[in-house]
Amino acid sequence: MRALIQRVTEASVRVEGAVIGRTGPGLLVLVCGMPGDTDRSVAALAGKIAKLRIFRDAEGRMNRSLLDVGGGALVVSQFTLAADTSRGNRPGFSAAAPPKEGERLYEAFAAALAETGVAVETGRFGANMAVALVNDGPVTIWMEG
Repeated sequence: MRALIQRVTEASVRVEGAVIGRTGPGLLVLVCGMPGDTDRSVAALAGKIAKLRIFRDAEGRMNRSLLDVGGGALVVSQFTLAADTSRGNRPGFSAAAPPKEGERLYEAFAAALAETGVAVETGRFGANMAVALVNDGPVTIWMEG
């Protein structure tokens, strides 16, 4: 699974003009299921994200986790994280898990993150979504697991 995490003061996702998920402060987590991902690897990535120390402590250093600060997470599916731009000008996305498996992995990731104690809201898999965020820092980290 690939994930792009952004530390945010707030984030929301809209589908057809209606807000269906929001968080803040916390993380916006864009995720893409990949072939070979397992429930175990997805849960491990969720656990790592929940414990990743990227929030400021009293001295202003990134030394606290999402769990430490009691932040929430907005999890949004984004198959374009699997983009292959090595040839031509049009990215290919065949490296992403097939849609049915991608949706299952996305839901498994959101559930695993919630099981760590993080308040999780989600987008809608396969929908055309409008994501808004205020990146805090900015802090943006690419992860694979």
